[in-house]
Amino acid sequence: MPRYDFRCTDCQDRFEAQIPYGQVPPCPGCGGAATERVLTPFSGPFTVGMRGYSARQSNAQRSAREEQRAERKALRGEQGRQQP
Repeated sequence: MPRYDFRCTDCQDRFEAQIPYGQVPPCPGCGGAATERVLTPFSGPFTVGMRGYSARQSNAQRSAREEQRAERKALRGEQGRQQP
């Protein structure tokens, strides 16, 4: 069952409850039935890219590949000019 956040409209208490969708639980603080579901953001952290050591290592590997590619391209250019 999913877990939802609720707020009691009587005592303003916020709480979580694991109940089926569509049902409304009573407030655990005051016992009132006037509760409403509260939309909350997902907990994170949601990272898009790498961070720290992994990012530095990845950047170093990428730089090395780009340098090798540039060297190969330059070498091919020189070989093409030397052939008659």
